[in-house]
Formats: sequence, C-alpha cells, structure tokens
Amino acid sequence: MYFAKLEFFNPFSRSIKDRAVFNMLMKALERGDINGTKKLFEATSGNVGISLAALSNVFGIEFRAYLPKPTPRATQILLRVLGAEVVMTDFETIDPAMVRFVGEEARKAGAVNLNQFENDDNFDAHYRFTAREIEEQLRSIGKTPDVIIAGIGTSGHIAGIASYFKERYDTQVIGVVPAKGEKIPGIKRLETRPKWYFQVEIDRVVEITRNGAIEGAIRVARSDGLLIGLSSGAVFRAYAEIAGELGEKTYVLIFPDDGFKYVEVFESYLGIT
Repeated sequence: MYFAKLEFFNPFSRSIKDRAVFNMLMKALERGDINGTKKLFEATSGNVGISLAALSNVFGIEFRAYLPKPTPRATQILLRVLGAEVVMTDFETIDPAMVRFVGEEARKAGAVNLNQFENDDNFDAHYRFTAREIEEQLRSIGKTPDVIIAGIGTSGHIAGIASYFKERYDTQVIGVVPAKGEKIPGIKRLETRPKWYFQVEIDRVVEITRNGAIEGAIRVARSDGLLIGLSSGAVFRAYAEIAGELGEKTYVLIFPDDGFKYVEVFESYLGIT
C-alpha cells in the first residue's frame, strides 16, 4: 500500500518548494539579511523561483531569477506574471558553477542570494515540518512508514525527511534521480553534489528516464485522477519498480508538484499537434 504526500496544495508555487522558500526567507528577514537591500537573486529551474517571486511581492522585495537553458517556457511565463526579472543563462543545469555565478552576481549588485543549495534553512523546513506532518498523518490511521521514496534535487526535502524518520523508526529511504544523460525538472544526478544527501543515510538511489517519469505521471493521472509533475512521476515509477522486490509494506511517496507546468512536455510525448 502506498500513500502520496501531495505537495501541490501549497499555495504559492503549488509545490513542496514553498516550505523551503518560506523558511529561508523568514529566517533571512529575522536575521536582518534583507533589511537594506530589498533585492533577491536566486538560481532556479522552476518552483523555488515561482515561490520566491510570489513571496517577494508580499514583502515588497525585488526578485531576479537566473534560469538554466532547459527551463520550461511555462515557468518563464509564470515568473514574469509574478513580476520577477528573468535572466536566461547558458547553463544546461544548475550545477556548482551556476550557483557560484549567481552568488557573484548578487554580491556585485548588493543583493541577497538565499542559495537554496547551501542554505540549511532548506533542510530545516523539511526536518521540522514536512517530516512531522507525514508522521502525524500516518499515526492518525495507525501506521508508520516502512519505505519513503523521494526525488533528489537540492536534497533538502529527502535529507530532512530521512534524518527525522531514521532517528525514530526503522524506515528505508529511497532517492530518485534522472538516468545518465537525462533531464527531469526538479531532480538532479548525484554528480551535482547535493549538499544534504551526503550528510544523511539514504538506503538506495533509483535512476529513472525522462520518458519513465512522464509515463509515471500519466499512469497516476489515469489510475488515481491526480495530475502530478514530472519529478512526482519519477517517484511513482521508482515505486513501481521496487514494490515487487520489497513486497507488502507501507510506502510513502513524496509528490513535489502538479502537472500543469509541464503541459508542453506531455503535449510532445503524446504527439498532440
């Protein structure tokens, strides 16, 4: 039996990234990091940028999003709707070089770079809140998680959740990454050196192709009526691959966002003209 944590109920980006962004932003405001500048620069491929753009409007902060080349057009449009300044870069993915580049751009402009990839407030949001919610929701029906499956992007949510549950339960945590040479929005290969992945115990990593992620999303749509995003589709595909091996257990799948930002991807896959 599997349960899915549907993170598209978060209001700003309709994704799990609202949690990290809100925590990083509030902590920065509490520390006084943003008091004088009122400008934020961030490297993002999607949901963090949308969430930061939305919350920057709430707090009267200027926001500039630096995007890698493959960023979906829908994301670019949504960022502009929210009033963000959008800078398209030549980077193929958000790797350490792009993170350093954006950090230097922020320094030169006197802006703040929250840096979702290094900022421990990202990890902390999931350790203190996301993981506890999962625990409480399962406890309400008399269950504990045998296996948790989550994508690896910044590694904030998988590491925060893994740390919390491994301190309290005998839970296996399985990470999901794109197969070599593949790109899936929201998740990245371990060669990008996601910070928190290497600080916690992840039991296993499953590689999923882009088509596998799309097919996973479509399968969930047609079986459960849920329109999930590509990283969610990859998580479901990983579950489908390992459930037969691991047997009857209580599985928790983290679905980070919905499918609406990826309509062009589905359109191409389905051959719709």
